[in-house]
Amino acid sequence: MVTLTINGTAHEIEAEADMPLLWAIRDLVGLTGTKFGCGMAQCGACTVHLDGSPVRSCQTFVGDIGESRITTIEGLSGKVAETVQTVWADLDVPQCGYCQSGQIMSVTDLLTNNPKPTDDDIDAAMTGNLCRCATYHRIRAGIHEASKRLEA
Repeated sequence: MVTLTINGTAHEIEAEADMPLLWAIRDLVGLTGTKFGCGMAQCGACTVHLDGSPVRSCQTFVGDIGESRITTIEGLSGKVAETVQTVWADLDVPQCGYCQSGQIMSVTDLLTNNPKPTDDDIDAAMTGNLCRCATYHRIRAGIHEASKRLEA
């Protein structure tokens, strides 16, 4: 038995140490906002926050979590997260939406740590977050708009 603290709630699960966190979150805890994309930490669809920092849950193992706090898209909260989610809806950033939970997790981290990112900052922070629909221009516009709204 392993206890994972996800979105502020302790979940006692039966899992092997080498089980990817993604499957523990989705299959054992039942939170399906975090998506499976590539399984190789290359696409970003499975991004969650571990103690506030984005990680790829498909390559983060249950046995490596310890007492760390896990935040999924379902538990993301606060001014930055709410602003990003509002801007995403206002600007129609997603097309199919599959990658967007991972995108939002990465954007929230970026804007929390760098409230006025340049395009180069955005490129660096979002590297590894792939969008099958290629809405990168809308994602970038959304990041800039969220930055402006957070400044106001």
